[in-house]
Amino acid sequence: MRRAQISRKTAETEISVEINLDGTGVYDNQTGVGFFDHMLDQLSRHALIDMTVRATGDLHIDDHHTVEDTGIALGQALTEALGDKRGIRRYGECHLPMDDAQVHAALDLSGRPFLIWGVEMPTAKIGTFDTELVREFFQALSTHGGITLHVDRIHGFNSHHIAEAAFKAVARALRMAVETDPRKADAVPSTKGTL
Repeated sequence: MRRAQISRKTAETEISVEINLDGTGVYDNQTGVGFFDHMLDQLSRHALIDMTVRATGDLHIDDHHTVEDTGIALGQALTEALGDKRGIRRYGECHLPMDDAQVHAALDLSGRPFLIWGVEMPTAKIGTFDTELVREFFQALSTHGGITLHVDRIHGFNSHHIAEAAFKAVARALRMAVETDPRKADAVPSTKGTL
């Protein structure tokens, strides 16, 4: 079973994450940051990855540590659940429209983390949520999940729509990449024989 449980505790946050890569997109995410919970729900639902996240953090300072550390824990859980990556498609991409916004995401579960972030947000806040934290989350997920991740805004003037389109586009790309390749279900998808 491609499942993982990760717990991470620091002086700033305490995070627990449970994922099932072969789920149906069932989620139960509680971080204390409302907009971020909404984005994690989108990630789970559109990747078809069952996800439970519990996070407590120093929200009296700001949301930064909670969002970043959740990305770290999710990346670690993804790495554990994928194991040796035998049989996966490895690559995924998605052009996702959401009203005024269109975001393109492309990723490679290469084990070589790298983030290209071409997503400008028109506003500094979505409600009380700092829009710069969207990038921070994906940087942490990419680094600790060993993901080469490119995310680009094609269109968009509403920050909520742009952020949500980014999460959904990455989710759809991730769904594609973690799926079993029926033509090579017994092989690691690399000429090196390892990822």
